[in-house]
Amino acid sequence: MDACYQIDDTSQIISPGMIIFKDLLEDNLRKMIELVGDPARLRPHCKTHKMREIIQLELSLGIVKHKAATFAEAEMLAEAGVKDICLAYNLVGPNIARAVEFRKRWPDVSLQVTADHPTPIEQLGEAMTAAGVEIEVLLDLNTGQNRTGLEPGPAAVELYQMIANTPGLIAAGLHVYDGQNHQVDFQERETAVLAVWNDVSQLRDQLITEGLKVPRIVAGATGSFPIFAKIDDPDIEVCPGTCVLHDVGYGELFPDLKFTPAALILTRVISRPGPDRITFDLGYKAIASDPAMENRCRFPDLPDAKAVLQNEEHLVVMSQRANEFQPGDELLAIPRHVCPTSALHKSVTVVSGGKVVDHWNVAARDRFISV
Repeated sequence: MDACYQIDDTSQIISPGMIIFKDLLEDNLRKMIELVGDPARLRPHCKTHKMREIIQLELSLGIVKHKAATFAEAEMLAEAGVKDICLAYNLVGPNIARAVEFRKRWPDVSLQVTADHPTPIEQLGEAMTAAGVEIEVLLDLNTGQNRTGLEPGPAAVELYQMIANTPGLIAAGLHVYDGQNHQVDFQERETAVLAVWNDVSQLRDQLITEGLKVPRIVAGATGSFPIFAKIDDPDIEVCPGTCVLHDVGYGELFPDLKFTPAALILTRVISRPGPDRITFDLGYKAIASDPAMENRCRFPDLPDAKAVLQNEEHLVVMSQRANEFQPGDELLAIPRHVCPTSALHKSVTVVSGGKVVDHWNVAARDRFISV
C-alpha cells in the first residue's frame, strides 16, 4: 500500500468503515483551486461527501459558493457558515414549503433553486409571496443528458421571462449541468463542452438583449469544470464534486485530472470459503452498488481480486493469493463510486500522518435534518 494510506493503529476502527485521509483531501482541494485559478470561480457540490468539516476546510481556502442536491445538504451548508447556496434540484410537492421555511430560517443566505416547468414556478412564486419572502431561481437547461431542463431556445427564453415576472421569484441565472460529458479523451470532451457553452452563451446573450438579468451561469461537473474554467466569462461558476474525495470510476474516466482517492473503506476478512476465495465484511450496505458487482471497488494491495458474490454484509472475491489471508486480516478498498458510498456511513474516521485524528459525521446523509 502506498505510504499515503498508512494507518498506524487500526485496532479501534470498526469495519467496514470509511476512512478519510485528510492530507490527501486537502491536496485535492488545493488542486481544484489551481485548476480554476481563483476560488471565487468555484461552486463545489457537497453531495460527494455531505460533511460539515469538509465545507469548513473549503471555506478556509476562500471557497464561499457551494452547491447541494437536497435540503439536508443545503441545511448542512448553512449551518457550516455558507452564505451562497445553489440547491440544484427542481422543487415540487413539500419541497416548496421547505424552501419557504429555509428562506425564513436563514434570511441572510442567498439560496438559489432550479426550475424547468411553469407549474412549479407558479406554485413556488405563490408560496414565497404568501410568506413575504423571495427566492432566486435558476433556469435548468438540458445540455444533452435528457434528465432535466429545457434545451436552449425559444421555450427557455419564455420560461426565464416567466421566472422574472413571477412575484416572489428572482431570475438568478442558468443552471448548466453536462453530466453526459464523460469522454475519456480530453480533446473530445473539450469539444463537447465548448459546444454546450456555445448554445448556452447564445441563450444568455438573447436574454440580456431582451432586458433580462443573467447574473450567474452555474456550469459543469467534475469532468468538465476545468474546461469551463478556461472560458473567459466572469459569470461562470464551475461545479466540481467527486474530485474532492475522488474514486476509481472518475480516475478511469478522466485520466487528465490528477486527483487522489482520499476516501477508502477499511474491510476485514471474515471467512476463507475456498482455496482461491476470500470473504470480506464489505457488503453493499457499505459501498455503492450502482456499478457492476465486479467493479464496485479496487483493492490496491490485492490487484487480482475478482468479485464473484456480494450481499448486504459480504463480499466474496477470487484471488490467486487467497492463501495469504486469514480471518481478521485487513485491506483498504477504493470505491468506484464514492458519492453514494459516503451516504452509507453515519460517520467517518479521519487519518492524518498515519494517525487517527478525528471522527466526522456524514451530516447530510439523510433527506431531512430539521427543514
